[in-house]
Amino acid sequence: MLYETKVQLTGIKPPIWRILRVRPQTRLARFHRILQIAMGWTNSHLHLFQIDGRSWGEYDPEWDPEVFDYRHVKLKDVFGSGVKSFWYDYDMGDNWRHKITLLGTVENTPGENIACIGGKRACPPEDCGGVYGYQDLLEALADPDHEEHEFLLEWVGGGFDPEAFDLEAVNRALKQLC
Repeated sequence: MLYETKVQLTGIKPPIWRILRVRPQTRLARFHRILQIAMGWTNSHLHLFQIDGRSWGEYDPEWDPEVFDYRHVKLKDVFGSGVKSFWYDYDMGDNWRHKITLLGTVENTPGENIACIGGKRACPPEDCGGVYGYQDLLEALADPDHEEHEFLLEWVGGGFDPEAFDLEAVNRALKQLC
């Protein structure tokens, strides 16, 4: 059996989302790596899960004592407790918030333990300034007369298609994680 989950980046329209299938035994630390691949992030910033009023993340003595170690928490512990959705926060400066929702369970085929079965739109570039910075970036890239157009075009590597999503590339990367 696999959990089928929807991951949606909040605050952006049209929405950026992925549908993932993952094993119930998947630990939150591994789920973080799966989310990084599926969404297109580069794992360059801090992250937390917000589940039922508690914060979960990598153990670090510098963290607030109210952040619990997530290394041994499995998705079946989360969803098995009756939780149907929770939050994944990435990059506390840009504050990218993802809503993780359990859609249901499906039977897996032999050897299948992680898959992305759908998604829409490209992930925003790292360090673009959160939701509002991303909106500003898209406006500048779309307007060749914008004063920052050339600078930002170079900053994103010569081009950025906010509508792009490569399902096959995501699944190739997820297979390497296995």
